[in-house]
Amino acid sequence: MTSVQEKPTRTRLISGPGMLLVWFYGVMVVGAVSRSVFQIATEFDRAPLAYSLSAVAGVVYGFITYSLVRGGERARRAAQWCCAAELAGVLIVGTWTLVEPSAFPDATVWSDYGMGYVFIPVLLPLSALYWLRKNRTVTQ
Repeated sequence: MTSVQEKPTRTRLISGPGMLLVWFYGVMVVGAVSRSVFQIATEFDRAPLAYSLSAVAGVVYGFITYSLVRGGERARRAAQWCCAAELAGVLIVGTWTLVEPSAFPDATVWSDYGMGYVFIPVLLPLSALYWLRKNRTVTQ
C-alpha cells in the first residue's frame, strides 16, 4: 500500500494587516530603489555611502516583500530576520546621521530614522516583526 503525502500548505502572511505590510514594503521598494538608482547613476561621487545604503535598503525591502507574498514558515522566518536587520540598519544609520552628519552629505532612506520618509523606515520593521511573530506556525 502506497502512502500519499499531502503537500503542506503555506501559511498566508498577507491576510488582513499583512496585506497592508506588503503594500507599504512595495512602496518602499519603489521609492528606495528608484531614488538610489538615479543617485548612483548621476551623482555617485557626491555621497557614495548614502546612495549605496539606500540601494541596500531597497534590496532588503524587496526581499521582505517577496517573503511576505511567498508565505510559509521558512519565508516568515527569513522575513523576520530581514526585518530585524532592517531595524538595526535604521537605528545604526539614523544614529550615525545624527552624531556625524558630515559622513552623509546627502540623505539615505534610513537617515534621521527615516524622517524623510515620514518615519516609515523605523515603524515598518517594528510593525512587520510584530505581525510575523503573531503569525508564526506553532509545531506540536
